Amino acid sequence: MYFLTEIKERLAMNKTDYHIPLYKGDIYHIYNRGNGNENIFYKHENYIYFLNQYYKFIGNLVDTFAFCLLPNHFHLLVRIKIDAPEILSKAFRNFFISYSMSINKQQGRKGSLFQRGFKRKLIDDEKYFYAAIYYIHSNPVHHKMIQKLNNYKYSSYNILISEKNTRLQREEIFDWFNGKENFIEYHIKKRNKVFDDSFILED
Repeated sequence: MYFLTEIKERLAMNKTDYHIPLYKGDIYHIYNRGNGNENIFYKHENYIYFLNQYYKFIGNLVDTFAFCLLPNHFHLLVRIKIDAPEILSKAFRNFFISYSMSINKQQGRKGSLFQRGFKRKLIDDEKYFYAAIYYIHSNPVHHKMIQKLNNYKYSSYNILISEKNTRLQREEIFDWFNGKENFIEYHIKKRNKVFDDSFILED
């Protein structure tokens, strides 16, 4: 796997742009949180429904490397498979609307569930890809929800290191890390080293 120079040039002035198109072949860290920092997940079934709706609306349009769902926000790491940014944006919009409607009904609430305009950052080099994988998986540790990332139910980490069938790009990820054991070891060694001022993946 490699990254083209044109990818870096595209966002040379600003890696963060909440409205950049999603281009075929590029990898993005996609994330968003609840409107007004409200929760977007309230019970176990909500997390499962979110993933089911994600794969229903988005699954065939992207390759999914990693995810993490937290009570008031989510993270995804994906590679775009189609050369149609407007179609993909519409698919994401329909996905968020579908999920929001279910939560609004469940909670008896009205209005937007998510902050307007989901955020996305282009992953433009290999080091950034590795760090993004770790950042997403260790987010619950960062937010002091758990002490060990493999104790969290709603991330892709345990799925990736298991033998279960998955729609995640497990084999490709392990190729990046030169094997499953190196993938696990990276997460162990990287602990508490990614959340300093020199590396911020969300704002």
